[in-house]
Amino acid sequence: MVHQRRDFLGVAADWPTEQAWALSWVTAIGELYHLNDRRLEVREDSEAFSQRDHDLRVAVAAFGQRWEAEGAAPQLHPARRKVLSSLQEHWAGLTVFVEYPEIPMDNNAVERTLREPVVGRKNYAGSRALWSGQLLVLVLSLLATLKLWGLNPRKWLTAYLEACAQAGGCVPAEPAGWLPWNLSEAQRQLWASEPALQDSA
Repeated sequence: MVHQRRDFLGVAADWPTEQAWALSWVTAIGELYHLNDRRLEVREDSEAFSQRDHDLRVAVAAFGQRWEAEGAAPQLHPARRKVLSSLQEHWAGLTVFVEYPEIPMDNNAVERTLREPVVGRKNYAGSRALWSGQLLVLVLSLLATLKLWGLNPRKWLTAYLEACAQAGGCVPAEPAGWLPWNLSEAQRQLWASEPALQDSA
């Protein structure tokens, strides 16, 4: 949904005559975010969730009816037609969050996760070999998983490599025990990311 919002902002910036129209859509998208956030706040309260879920569905239906009506208007401004056609094309995907509250309204979190390897790839000029590219994918996947579990990658890797050294340079016994979801509470606390380092690890 955030990409659709960006399209409307683009219309507002590029077409002064269409600014009010485009910004009204931006406001409508903001309202959907607001209603969905309110719904998620009470996910554990079935009665409150039901009411807020209803409010969201009504707003989504009205949102859909609006783009259908405006998109069918004759002599539609080209900028409007383009952005409304995009809404129509992606509508099923844009509204999947309605039936599945666990799915976010946008993929911002995924894009933020991908930002680090993308910037890194530019800095070190790519992998230059298939094997190194495959290794990089494995390492980045490991680091992202550790961070998602609130672990400091440096601490975890240090402990793991020390275990490898103690095993004679081989994989430690029972390697599955090193997976974040199999760690003991003591290990999680020992290797946890400090608040000051969590964002920069």
